[in-house]
Amino acid sequence: MLKERIKTLGRFCTVGFGNTLIDFGVFFLLTACHVPYLPAQICSYSAGIINSYAWNRNWTFRVKRKAGVKEIVRFLMINAAASAITFLLLHAFQKGGCTLLVSKLAATIGGMMMNFIGNRIWVFGDSLKNIQDQE
Repeated sequence: MLKERIKTLGRFCTVGFGNTLIDFGVFFLLTACHVPYLPAQICSYSAGIINSYAWNRNWTFRVKRKAGVKEIVRFLMINAAASAITFLLLHAFQKGGCTLLVSKLAATIGGMMMNFIGNRIWVFGDSLKNIQDQE
């Protein structure tokens, strides 16, 4: 059981790394095109959400059942909360005088913690129980 949890966390981190690359790529592309950092954050985080749902559902948490409205709504709610945390931290670090890179990194870490806990427990938790029952 612990071994499977560690594997799940590893898969989540791998997907998260990909999401972060997408998020950072879109964010810095938009800010380089003179889009203000807060709208750029919304766009870049949204791009990462799309990638996150597909990979976390199918690979990280290995959900076999058909996606339902309840699951999608929960996923969006967790990501909205993580996005709000990321957004607030980004703004706070920027107002605190940190560089844009430091602000973005710190905000991303805060959002990732919220995202993993929410997805693990609330969004895809039933699938994890099924995996544990099979062991």
